[in-house]
Amino acid sequence: MSAAPAAAARVVALAGGVGAARFLAGLVRVVDPASLTAIVNTGDDRVFYGVHVSPDLDIVTYTLAGRVDREKGYGLAGDSFAVIDALAALGHPTWFRLGDRDLATGLHRTLRLADGAGLAEIADEVRRAYRVDTRILPMSEDPCPTYVELRGGRRAHFEEYLARDGAPDEVIAVDCLAARRARPAPGVIDAIRGADVLLVCPSNPVVSIGPILAVAGVRDAIAASRAPVVAVSPIVGGAPVKGPADRLLRGIGVEVSARGVAGLYRDWVDGFVLDQRDAEQRADVEALGLRAHVTDTIMRSPETAARLAAEVLELARAL
Repeated sequence: MSAAPAAAARVVALAGGVGAARFLAGLVRVVDPASLTAIVNTGDDRVFYGVHVSPDLDIVTYTLAGRVDREKGYGLAGDSFAVIDALAALGHPTWFRLGDRDLATGLHRTLRLADGAGLAEIADEVRRAYRVDTRILPMSEDPCPTYVELRGGRRAHFEEYLARDGAPDEVIAVDCLAARRARPAPGVIDAIRGADVLLVCPSNPVVSIGPILAVAGVRDAIAASRAPVVAVSPIVGGAPVKGPADRLLRGIGVEVSARGVAGLYRDWVDGFVLDQRDAEQRADVEALGLRAHVTDTIMRSPETAARLAAEVLELARAL
């Protein structure tokens, strides 16, 4: 395998969720972390217990800091839950469980927003506090809630659908209208325009990558970029590695497969990495006009994530 792009190469990754965070943790082992910018989904953002929580920004930050609860994939390792347990004892619904230090991150964000700071500035403060060298940008500073439409006329914020309701398989549509009305956060468009390589993490294509693409100007910036765009499939063997991507893909009429995700991305992606368990779909992916690469995409450790990241970058170099 050839070497990864030079340390000075500017790598930009679209990211959201646990899969993205694990991939980024591997990526910073094969590129200069300071040359990497992660543009992160904020469609999951919501106020819980009076504080503004940005789940994907925090998952990425904690993971890159080496502080994430690896078993869960989110939250802080060794965190306590005294505040949530006290709220529960007082009769509050606590289906969204935030650890005490995780709650402090949300409280900091809330206080700084009240001071007039923007979400991008705050994300930068948090990543610096956690000694993360990689630039972490929210996709937008505007409210961009993602809603899931369910059978029977029901509608839920994505976090309600996922954490409160257990991600039922009753999805008929996903609403990213708020993201389509939103402006990109400061630095997002410039990062895409200046990228040498654009990567799409193995994130939920519907509620992690979809909202980022919906933000005004993002798809146009990607289309105008000369950087190769390579995506990693989050679907392995006909199922997501983690999360409800299968239920959401079915809900919007997309086949739950690597091939289905490649078809969803075909208009703006150049290369596509699929797992060896889906090797028989390689020809189908290439028939879409994409350069395909087959490998083991399961990130069992930071070391295996780094190996995957190196292969993804090698594909980008070949485009």
